[in-house]
Amino acid sequence: MKDRPRFEFRRLGITRGALIVLGLQLGVSLVYMMCDPPTKATFAEYIVASPSQIFDHFRLWTIVTSPLLEPSFFQLLLLGFMMFLFVPTLERFWGTPRFFRFVLATSLAGVATGVAVGKLAGVDVPIVGLSPFVWGTVIAYGIVYARQPVQVWGVLPLTGRQMMFGFLAFLTLSVVLQKQWYQGAAYAGGMITAAIMVSKKWSPGLLYKRWKISRAKAKLSVLQGGAPPKKRDEQKWLN
Repeated sequence: MKDRPRFEFRRLGITRGALIVLGLQLGVSLVYMMCDPPTKATFAEYIVASPSQIFDHFRLWTIVTSPLLEPSFFQLLLLGFMMFLFVPTLERFWGTPRFFRFVLATSLAGVATGVAVGKLAGVDVPIVGLSPFVWGTVIAYGIVYARQPVQVWGVLPLTGRQMMFGFLAFLTLSVVLQKQWYQGAAYAGGMITAAIMVSKKWSPGLLYKRWKISRAKAKLSVLQGGAPPKKRDEQKWLN
């Protein structure tokens, strides 16, 4: 009996971590879309983050659950497109554990920034979806693969950095035209966090490693000739 061929994620053009993240959001979002309006309201009450949810009702866990819900079908399509376009390259470069840390950090930073700006403006606006993470991947790709040639739709020959600036211009125009100031603040929070995480100067991981190296160096001493000098025996050479 022949062994069945083993399933490989690379045949799909998507990595394991990206598929898990995409599956989680698709599952939560589709369940929400199929609910009736009263159930949606109850569902959102315990999942969606907003200034009133955080500061009035103290539902702090919504900062974590809110990125899993995307009520917009177009945004779901955008997420799926990005999961097949940029994310697999970054996950293969980082490894899945670091990729999951990136998803968590950019998503939490995006939700927290959007909620904080809404609170300061006195507007109770919900902040949902993985868009801060999605736009964070664009920033990360543009920094990590700044000089890497990229063929956008097989037509435009760009570098990773040029592509990043092009997407940023499109995002800025979209936010301004639609006046999505609070969601735009969430995008900015995710993108700034992504830039810090992949920066060689400000990355928390690199700063921690440099601190450990400096502590180790402080405990070391330099020996001449690889061993401490021996004390000369004056009696041995006395005439």
